[in-house]
Amino acid sequence: MENIVYDNQFNGNEWFVIGVGVIGFASIWLFPQRYSPLQTTFNILIGVAFGLVFDHTLKIPPLELYDLGDQSKYQLIDFFSYMMYAPFGYWFIYWYEQMRMFKIKMIVYILFWAAVAVGLEWLGVQIGVYHYKHGYKLIYSFPIYLFLMSIHILLYRMAFAQDRRQFNSNRPVLKKK
Repeated sequence: MENIVYDNQFNGNEWFVIGVGVIGFASIWLFPQRYSPLQTTFNILIGVAFGLVFDHTLKIPPLELYDLGDQSKYQLIDFFSYMMYAPFGYWFIYWYEQMRMFKIKMIVYILFWAAVAVGLEWLGVQIGVYHYKHGYKLIYSFPIYLFLMSIHILLYRMAFAQDRRQFNSNRPVLKKK
């Protein structure tokens, strides 16, 4: 695999990654804490995990559909680009819970967030964070975001569903004799 160099300077694409990460984490810190530390960690880490899994799936051979950052080989800033996804996992669930997105509204909500994700990816392409190869197009990311956001809600609900907590708290406690 040949290393392709797109840029040799610290410029817009690095500032974009740093800026999105700082603004995202600062907004989490500044907003009222709504979740337990476990829920917060879950939602932050799922954003990172999904970013890692899908970026690696699409970025490495045999697909190699795009490159990230200044070069096709990994650099330190690439690690920070994965941290850029973390606040989105948190905010996606935050507003899902806050706005009580259930049933048909949830479909509209996921479509909205997938459109936002594609918009931010488009901005990342314009700034030089992403470099598409082998005919990959921005629109191909939309179904990926739909899938990931649907899985995120499913995993969140499985782990932290209200009825699950109520079931555990209402379970009879066995008394020792």
